[in-house]
Order: sequence, then structure tokens, then C-alpha cells
Amino acid sequence: MFDTHELGRRPGAMQRLSRTVEAPGGDGIFGIAGVIGVPEGAEVRLDLRLESVMEGVLVTGTAHATAEGECVRCLEPLDLTLDADFQEMFSYPDVDDRGRPSARQDDTADEEGEEDRLFVEDGLFDLEPVLRDAVVLALPMQPVCREDCPGLCSECGVRLADDPDHHHDAVDIRWAALQGLAETVQDGEKDVPRRGGDDSQEK
Repeated sequence: MFDTHELGRRPGAMQRLSRTVEAPGGDGIFGIAGVIGVPEGAEVRLDLRLESVMEGVLVTGTAHATAEGECVRCLEPLDLTLDADFQEMFSYPDVDDRGRPSARQDDTADEEGEEDRLFVEDGLFDLEPVLRDAVVLALPMQPVCREDCPGLCSECGVRLADDPDHHHDAVDIRWAALQGLAETVQDGEKDVPRRGGDDSQEK
């Protein structure tokens, strides 16, 4: 939670601050589950500018963190330095989106777009959902360890970057059975003893 009391409700007032927070886990993870994200408990450094306006507090900032995941091509672990920019309006609950006094008198009233607005409550606002969205948007959907990663061999799964000359001899499946039979015959011939000239002398 962030405190806006220092700003008061004076339009034009501004505050800059830096803060380090811990990345959440579970359903609130900063990232794409099972692909890449900021590990739970990892440091997220925030550089923020809070600006008081008629309708609330405009928050502009950048989140700096290191995301962890694995390459989608070769499955090797990878780290990604992340700088996620964001801007969000946190509205005062007693004014509308134009800064005018709100006609809403109770919490049960339903206004169009109300569920999409974020609010300053008792001078505090929660930045976590904004950070989560910003980080997810800044992350690659298909992270790779390097742009030219060749991935894994489709036949044996070896990492091709470790053995650039790796290959398999192509075998036409129509001849594979005959090749196996030929190898069996050759092995059989090696096992048959040669009797050669001794048989001729006996005759």
C-alpha cells in the first residue's frame, strides 16, 4: 500500500519516491505461470511519480526486476532483466471520472465502468494489480535464451547449441525393413565357419 497523505488533495502537487517490494506468489504471481515470471519473494524496485489531480492521484512509474523461466526451444533456464513502465489513475471515491462530486451515496449503486476503476481509500492505494499487469505485458510470451537458439533435436532431444554438427542419417522408411534384413544376413554369414580347401582334399 502507498500513502498519498503528503500530496493532500491539492491538484498539481507531486511526489517522487523509490521503493523496493517483494514479488508475490500463488495466483498473484508477477508473470506467466509455468513459462516465465518474477520469483516469489524476489526484489522489485519501483521508481514512482505521484501527481495529484482533480479526480484522484495519477501514478506513473517503472518496475525493475529479474524474471526467471526456461527457453521454449531448448528448455534451458534463463534470466531476463525486466523494466516495466506503467501509468494508472487512482480515483477519489467521492468524485466521478471528471473530478466532479459523485452522486453515488452508497456502495450498492452500480455505475457504468465502476469495476474498471481503482480507488484511493483512506489516503492509500494498492499498486499490486497494476504492477502485475505491467510485468506480464513486458514479458515475452515465448522466451528464448538467445534469438538464434536452434532448440532440441527432434529425434533424440539433444541440445543442438552444444553440438552444432549433430545430425541423424535419413533412412527411407520403405527400405528400413530390407536394411534390417540385410544386416541380419550379414551377421549370419559371419557366424558360419568357412571349411574351404579341406573339403576338396577329402574328396
